[in-house]
Amino acid sequence: MSATRLAAMLCSRLCHDLVSPVGALVNGVEILGEEDDPDMRAQVLDFLGQSAEQTSARLQFFRLAFGGGAGFGNEVDPEEGRKALAALLGDGKVRLDWATNGARIDKTLLKLVLNLALIAAESLIRGGTLTVRIGSADSESPLEIEASGERLILSDEMRLALAGRMPAERIEPRTAPAFLAALLAADLGMDIALTDSA
Repeated sequence: MSATRLAAMLCSRLCHDLVSPVGALVNGVEILGEEDDPDMRAQVLDFLGQSAEQTSARLQFFRLAFGGGAGFGNEVDPEEGRKALAALLGDGKVRLDWATNGARIDKTLLKLVLNLALIAAESLIRGGTLTVRIGSADSESPLEIEASGERLILSDEMRLALAGRMPAERIEPRTAPAFLAALLAADLGMDIALTDSA
């Protein structure tokens, strides 16, 4: 896949995830301009605040997960990723359990962590727990991400993309983060291993 097509798919994914909260902001502002009732205006302002928080959380997350890391050096504090992911999961449907050894990590590794965590969280269609463990680079398993919940669905297309085996022409905005994760893992000399447990 060309870099241009991958960038287009990631941009489409970003826009898709921003349409809802940004649209809610627009609708809320329109209602606010027409509403005179103080109680209703208070409700609309609360709604606007929630939508603004959602928009900000998604932008901050995708900046780290998809972006070039402007403003960061080669290594970053993984806490930046934890905060961005926690904000993205702010509705409480998926609980985040995050642990690191406290050391700074390669920014490419953080991008890999966030893309894999995004995929894992979205597979928990009824909610659950997302566990992220980041160890030292020389450990046997420097990165482990586990999704556990009542129902988990990871499509065959997503699995193919994660394995780096999906034909480029079949990549869509939905599977673009998985394709990107496979590329990031390859850049780091890592393999993505999927394990299903009963």
